Amino acid sequence: MKSLPLIVTMGDPTGIGPELILRCVHAGDLSRHPLLVAGDAQVLQASAQTLGLQTTLEDCGDEQLLRWQDQQLRIKPLSQLTPETLQPGQPDQACGRAMIAYIEWAIEACRTERAAAMITCPINKAAINRAGCHFPGHTELLAARCGREKVVMMLAGSRLRVSLVTTHMALCEVPARLGSEEIFQTICITDASLRQYFGLPQPKIAVLALNPHAGEQGLFGDEEQRLILPAIEQARRQGITLSGPHSADTLFHFAARGDYDAVVCMYHDQGLIPLKLLHFDDAVNLTLGLPIIRTSVDHGTAYDLVGTGRANISSLQAAIRLADQMVLLRKN
Repeated sequence: MKSLPLIVTMGDPTGIGPELILRCVHAGDLSRHPLLVAGDAQVLQASAQTLGLQTTLEDCGDEQLLRWQDQQLRIKPLSQLTPETLQPGQPDQACGRAMIAYIEWAIEACRTERAAAMITCPINKAAINRAGCHFPGHTELLAARCGREKVVMMLAGSRLRVSLVTTHMALCEVPARLGSEEIFQTICITDASLRQYFGLPQPKIAVLALNPHAGEQGLFGDEEQRLILPAIEQARRQGITLSGPHSADTLFHFAARGDYDAVVCMYHDQGLIPLKLLHFDDAVNLTLGLPIIRTSVDHGTAYDLVGTGRANISSLQAAIRLADQMVLLRKN
């Protein structure tokens, strides 16, 4: 039986997405499933030329095939941009519409089981909003299109995995946005995903405090006793193995050495600073709680590196390989 493809969305046509995809495919040894790029064939071919790759482009029904040396790349053409008019870091409204088209098509292909998973390259959030897609980023768009009120952002590397209760918001807003139910759902989704997609039959999860020293018995705040501990106790009654609330300044030492399978963090930087300290080049961004598999690079569009061949491909390689692994574990 023919394997369903993993879809890689091209991301911002004026960013490093096209270049990263080509260099990953050129490096080889990525996935047991075939790759299909949701993107723009002309932009990819122009990027290949910048990298010194001599390519040919063939029409294959509703797809196109980019060939060079002994490599090839399947493309689902969803935009027809003019590469010579594109400037790094200057996505126009047509680029914004293209980014949206790549993501929307990939979501629908995964939801209708025409694809096994999707891997996303970085987008320009301001550009998609100017083009009429009013979401802060991939995660919120995916949740809306898949009809899920609650999803969880996880960043994963070989030594550390972190899940976030709150994501993109001002730090001063975090205490008011936290709630026991929100924390409980984040724990449950993290636990279920570790079982389903990472092959862990009984994951060990650490839950962080919000305040320094876990609030120091209320001296530095009461969110630990009022919000976080009730969520932990509720999750324990569901059979989830977890501990906390832990003080963030010490917990990551133990998590990084392997004492925990994941850490549930209260806000964005609480989890991403230690994660990126350990996995700056090779971390993967996952959206948990969706009916489909989505992984992503953990970095932005890196406009200053476009066309230089110096952008690190490790995060995209890891995102593709993890999606491949998640598909296989889901099947089993």
